[in-house]
Amino acid sequence: MSLSHGQLLVHSIQVLDTYNGDMQSVEEQVNKYLKNNQIYDDSDQTFIVEVFSECVRYANLMQVVLDGFYAKDGKKTLRSEQNLYTVVCYLALFRLDELGMAHFRKFVSSQDINRMYRFLNFFLDEKNLLSWIRDGWEKYYEHVFVESNLISSIQRWMPELQEMIGQMKDKIANRLKPKRKNLPTTETKPFNITQPRPRSIPIPEPIPKLAKHKPAPKTLYSEPKEFDKIKKSKESNRRIAEERLMEASRIQFACANPEKSQKTREILNNIISEEEAKLEFEKHRANRPPSFLSREVPIKMTTATILREGNLYRKKEAEEIRKWENLEAGAKDASDFLKWQSEMRQRDLEEELAEIERRRLQGKLSHEEAILARQDLILENKQKVRNMKEETKKMMQEYLQKKFSEEKEVRQLVEDTMQGHKNAKEATKKLQEYKRKIVQEVNEESKELMKQALEEAEEEMRRRMELIHQIRAMEAVPIIRQKFVDLTATSGHGLLSEMSIAELRERVALLKTAEKETEEQKRDEILTAKQEKDQMLLETLETISKHRLEQTKSAAVRFECKKKGLIPKKPEIKDPKLQELEKKLEERKAQRKREQEKAKLVPSKQSLNQTRSLINQKRALEESRWRELEMTQERSARLVGGGVVKSQSASRLATSSAIMAS
Repeated sequence: MSLSHGQLLVHSIQVLDTYNGDMQSVEEQVNKYLKNNQIYDDSDQTFIVEVFSECVRYANLMQVVLDGFYAKDGKKTLRSEQNLYTVVCYLALFRLDELGMAHFRKFVSSQDINRMYRFLNFFLDEKNLLSWIRDGWEKYYEHVFVESNLISSIQRWMPELQEMIGQMKDKIANRLKPKRKNLPTTETKPFNITQPRPRSIPIPEPIPKLAKHKPAPKTLYSEPKEFDKIKKSKESNRRIAEERLMEASRIQFACANPEKSQKTREILNNIISEEEAKLEFEKHRANRPPSFLSREVPIKMTTATILREGNLYRKKEAEEIRKWENLEAGAKDASDFLKWQSEMRQRDLEEELAEIERRRLQGKLSHEEAILARQDLILENKQKVRNMKEETKKMMQEYLQKKFSEEKEVRQLVEDTMQGHKNAKEATKKLQEYKRKIVQEVNEESKELMKQALEEAEEEMRRRMELIHQIRAMEAVPIIRQKFVDLTATSGHGLLSEMSIAELRERVALLKTAEKETEEQKRDEILTAKQEKDQMLLETLETISKHRLEQTKSAAVRFECKKKGLIPKKPEIKDPKLQELEKKLEERKAQRKREQEKAKLVPSKQSLNQTRSLINQKRALEESRWRELEMTQERSARLVGGGVVKSQSASRLATSSAIMAS
C-alpha cells in the first residue's frame, strides 16, 4: 500500500460524503473520485472501492447502529462525522477476519481517541449488540444471516476488542501499566527413566478390490454401417449427376446457341403485347347499371314495416282532422307566413354559401402562405447547416488535440501500473497459500457432515419403510361394500319434510301433469293473440294502400306542374370580399411558382461528366463479362468434343460455365 491507514480511512469517508444516490451510480462516483485524487495503486483502489460499495450496500445495518448511538451516547457528537462511524462499523462487522487486529488498531488509532472510544464502547457492548441492535438488523435480513455473518464474527474477536477498548480508556485517563520484569526462564532437565520398548507395527488391513467393470462394446469405436451406405449413395448420385451434366453440355452446342439477349426478349415481349391488345374477343364485358326509373322495386312488407307505416298514416290523418276542425272554428290560413318563411330560408342559404366560399378561399390562401414559409425555413436550415459544419470542424480539431494529450497520460499510467503489478505478485502467492489451508480445513469438515447426513438419511428411510408396511397391512383388511336400499323407507334424520323415494316419485309425476296443463293453456292464449294480430295487420294494410293511391295521384299532378314551370337555378354569390380573396390567392400562387423555379436544381458540367463516365464503365464491364462467358463456353466445347479432358474436369468446366451464365 502506498497510502497509510489514516489516509485510506479519510478517502473512504470523503467518497461517502460526496455520494448522491439519486444523481449518480456507485461505480461512476468511485471512478470520478479516484481520478480527481490521482490514486493509482491497485491495492489502495480495491480497498476504497470495496469499502464504499459495501457501505452503500449495507447502509440499513449501519443506520440502525448510528441511530441508536446518536440517541444514547452520541448526543453531543456532530452529525457530519456519521460517515466516519459508518466506515469503522463496516470494518468491525465484515473485514475484521481479513484485516486482523493489528491493522484494525492502526485504523482506529489514526483518528481521535475520544471519538473512537465513545463509539466502540457503545457498539461493542454485548447488552446493546445482542438485544435491540440484533432485532433492528433482523428487520432487513434473515435471522440465519445475522447470527452466522454478523454476531458470530464479532463475538470471536470480542476479547481482543474489549482489551483494545480498555487500553483506550487507560490512555484517556493517563494511566500507565507497570512494566513486567524479565524473569529468567527455567531450564528443563530430563528424568532418569528407562526408555519403553518400541511398539509393534500393526498389520495393514486388506484394501477392498473393486468389481470388474464391463468393457465398452467394440461398436463404440467403429462407425455404423449406415454412414457407409450414405457415402456410397452420395457417390453414386454424384456420378449420375456428373454424367447428366456432361450429356447436357454436349447437347447444348450441337447447333447454334438458342438463347436470345435481354434486349431481343424485351422487343419480342413488346410486339406480342401490342398484337394481343388488338384482339377484342376476350374483352371484359361490364354489366350495365340498373335503371331504377323504369320499374319499381317491390319492398318486402314485414309486420314491423306495416305497423310503422300504419302508425304514420294514422298520425297524418289526426293532424288533417285537427287542421280542418281549427279552420271550421275560424282559424287563419298560414300561406302568407309560409311564403315569408321560404324567402328568409333562401336568404340564409345564400349567406351560408358565401361564408363557405370565403372559408374555402381563406384555406387555400393559408396553404399557399404555409408553402412559402416552408421554403423560407428550408433556406434558413441550409444556412444553419453550413454554420454547424464549420463549428464541428473546429470542435474535431480541438478533440483530436485533447485525445492526443490523453493518450500520452494513459501511456504513462500503463507504465506505472505495470511496475505496481510486479510488487503485487508476491502478495498473491502468500494469499494463495493461506486460501489453500482454509480449503483443506473446509474439506475435512464437509466429510464429517456428509457422514452425519448419510446416517440420518438411513434412519429416515427405516422409519418410512415401517410406515409403508403398516399402511399396506391396513389396506389388506377386506371391506364390506354392499348396501341394501328400501325405497319405501325414510332416511331417518327426523326432519318434517322427510319422505321416501317412492313418495318423491309420485309427487314428481303430479308436478309433470300440472306443467303439461299450464303449457296447453299458454298455447291457446298464444293462438288467440296471433289471430287478433293478423286481423289488425290486414286492416292497416287496407289503410296503407288507400294512402299510397292518393300519394301517387298527387305526385303525378306535381310532376305535370314542374314540367310546365321553370327549373330553379343555383344562386349566384356576389361579394366584394370574396373577389379580393381570389385576387390575393392568385398573387400567392404566382409568387410560389417563382420561388420554386428559382429553387430548381440545375445540373452542373461536373455531375454530367461523372454520370457519363459511370455509364461507360458499366457498359465496358458488361462487355468484358459476356466475352469471358463466351470464351469459357468455347473452351469447354472443344475439350468435350476432342475427348482430351476427364469426366471430372469437364464437369467442373461445365458447372463453372453454367454458374457464369446464371
